Amino acid sequence: MHDNELVTLARDCDAILIPAGTHITVPAGSVVFITQALGGNYTVNVNGNLAQVGARDADALGFDVSTPAFARAIGDSLGPVQEDLLWDQMRTCYDPEIPINIVDLGLVYECKVTPLADAGNRVDVRMTLTAPGCGMGQFLAEDVRSKLMQVPNVSEVNVDLTFDPPWSQDMMTEAARLETGML
Repeated sequence: MHDNELVTLARDCDAILIPAGTHITVPAGSVVFITQALGGNYTVNVNGNLAQVGARDADALGFDVSTPAFARAIGDSLGPVQEDLLWDQMRTCYDPEIPINIVDLGLVYECKVTPLADAGNRVDVRMTLTAPGCGMGQFLAEDVRSKLMQVPNVSEVNVDLTFDPPWSQDMMTEAARLETGML
């Protein structure tokens, strides 16, 4: 892990301000403090503001760019989907402010696989956020979508953000509540 580490950016780097969801560019030479390094993304403190740096820009922080969990050839979407792999992939998605994956946080309400008539499979995910006004929703949904697209035999992914029912701490796993001190 790279948590609690000061790094100097090797190049300009795209980032997303937390919780607003505003795109920014952090210039090369900026010193940032890594507050969370989970699921391939990095939450950094830059000039007193939190921002998320995606896995594709890990090299700007001096780290190796992560590779997908599953090696899959283009067009490899035939056959059934192992649903446990979908849940494993979603456990690599983290709220950028809370060091707990979205499954254990209780943000994923449903994950459904539908075989498509012309081949392949569509995965539909219904999930929520810890706060309705969070600007990171679309970015978190895209993280889920891109990671599920790495699972063998998945050809489409739809992620629906909903706030019904609203998220509460009761939706967290016991381990997540224990880790955050909410037990």
